[in-house]
Amino acid sequence: MFDSPDFDLASYAGFDTPAYVRHTYNSWDDAGWRALLVQRFEHAPEVENLPLPAVADLHLVLCVAGSADMRLHTGGRPVRRRWVPGHLELMVPGRAASASYRAEAGLSTVQVHIPAPAVRRATGALGGREPDFEALSAALAAGDPVVEQVLRALPGTAGAGDLYAESAAAFLATHLLTHGGNERLPGPEHAAVRAGVAIMRERLAEPLTLDSIAAEAHLSVYHFVRVFREATGQTPYRYLTRLRIERARRLLSTGSLSVEQIARRCGYASPGALSSAFLRETGVRPSAYRKN
Repeated sequence: MFDSPDFDLASYAGFDTPAYVRHTYNSWDDAGWRALLVQRFEHAPEVENLPLPAVADLHLVLCVAGSADMRLHTGGRPVRRRWVPGHLELMVPGRAASASYRAEAGLSTVQVHIPAPAVRRATGALGGREPDFEALSAALAAGDPVVEQVLRALPGTAGAGDLYAESAAAFLATHLLTHGGNERLPGPEHAAVRAGVAIMRERLAEPLTLDSIAAEAHLSVYHFVRVFREATGQTPYRYLTRLRIERARRLLSTGSLSVEQIARRCGYASPGALSSAFLRETGVRPSAYRKN
């Protein structure tokens, strides 16, 4: 299957996929593409230490059905994430990882590999600055409706040729590199911003405080707010609110959870607190958003 010279997928050669996932679509086999690999998977209900080999490709994952509490290990402290429909992940190129999870419902994902040459071409066209994939990953996890819709649509374009696949790869790479452009800072201050974003993403349901986030990022509150604003264009509070409302929008759009349940999963103490924040961000109440 993995025979394209543009892809770095040799690490998957010994990967025992039937024990973990079932393919329901593969663009190389089903569409004859070689410029872009698009796969759709149905996942096992529970997995411990699933190996995720390091590859050079830009690997995107979109949860399209089910839900799961995911733990990703990349050599340090495990990162905990809640996967629900619409959740996006960008796996950092060149970094091996392992995943453990327990799904509450049938877990299904669409996964796209953009080959490294396509990423290099997009980087060159945008000025040649080396991408910060950790910042891109953090930005994408906050939600990107363009990427989400493109990934949802790709498995349904099997009749298109490889030119279509090549164009889709170029568009996704360019969009991703542009999308994450406001989240870059050099040196250790940038690492502190990435750490702060990771804390927000991992603990979205918890009552986070600015003091606790800044302390874990090893900066004073004043310094953390300053570098965070420079990196993202937003205050930490504004960024955290955006993450919470984006999750609430996904849950309202794709699930059957009550507003009270959604409020708890998004870090709000009550449905009223979620409703007030949601109205400020979107202009409508959660009930109206779900109805429309």
